[in-house]
Amino acid sequence: MTTAGSRSRTGDEAARPDTPRPDPEADPSTEDTAPLQEPAVPTCEHTPPREHTRPREGAAPHEGAGPGVAEVPEAIGAEVHDGGEAVPLAPRARLWPALGAVYRAQLSRARVARIPLLFVATFQSLGIMVLMRGVVDDGAEARAVVAGSSVLVVAFVALNLLAQYFGQLRAGGGLDHYATLPVPAASVVLGAAAAYASFTVPGVVVTAVAGSVLFQLPLGGLWVLAAVVPLAGAALAGLGAALGLLAPRPELATLGGQLGMSAALLLGVLPAGGLPLVVQWARDLLPSTYGVEAFARTFEPHPDWARVVTDLGVCAAVGVLSLAVATRAYRWAATR
Repeated sequence: MTTAGSRSRTGDEAARPDTPRPDPEADPSTEDTAPLQEPAVPTCEHTPPREHTRPREGAAPHEGAGPGVAEVPEAIGAEVHDGGEAVPLAPRARLWPALGAVYRAQLSRARVARIPLLFVATFQSLGIMVLMRGVVDDGAEARAVVAGSSVLVVAFVALNLLAQYFGQLRAGGGLDHYATLPVPAASVVLGAAAAYASFTVPGVVVTAVAGSVLFQLPLGGLWVLAAVVPLAGAALAGLGAALGLLAPRPELATLGGQLGMSAALLLGVLPAGGLPLVVQWARDLLPSTYGVEAFARTFEPHPDWARVVTDLGVCAAVGVLSLAVATRAYRWAATR
């Protein structure tokens, strides 16, 4: 039974708000027997929670690392297996397989523009021979015109167009794509140069045959073109690639290619006997000059094959030098 005194005390306690109420946590009898849970560690919305990795059995922990941190491989780019040994990645591609891959890729890329390039380069040389037919006489001058016009097809494509291609490739960031490929730098330059030089073979043959018929020259020495086209093409392509890679702007690369082709036109087609001495020295510095000289000697009644081989050897040496310069220019431009 509830008495009036107890009701009055309860009412007094409710009327006094300052009276502290008993804390159930302080009383051991009221403590919850369930285990306490650790508060959740807040994580960033976009960052996954950090996971601790146990060290491998038998592997020493990394220097300076705390307990529970996995060992870091010493070789960057190496893959660590369960045994703890660092296995190197696959080696870089070799020169010749990489060169073949770049060569086929360049042929596929420029296959659409191959026919217009052949027409432009071939008709340009044919027009020059028709114009020079009424100016020069038969003999050494005619041989120089036919040989120079034939090699001019190579200069138009390998020197002029390759300089424009590498200039646009550098300006558009295309060199970054080749720089990420596991191929040597020489394979990129050589593959592009070989692809552009391959486009010139039909035009060179048509120009040489038409010029020989027009100037009444013998056709028995045309087989030398099998050596003249790749050697002169390599020399001119290396020069064109270097001009395109070293030019700070694509417009300057186009200008350099046009000037190089004009030099090949003036110094290769015109007979060397009537040129001033300074121009003859400049002609000797042009890479395609030795290919023109070697081809022109085959039209003589009794060709001096020793001098033909010598001219081809000089052309090959110049080609190796120009391609080496182009490879260095590619490495420099790819790391800029």
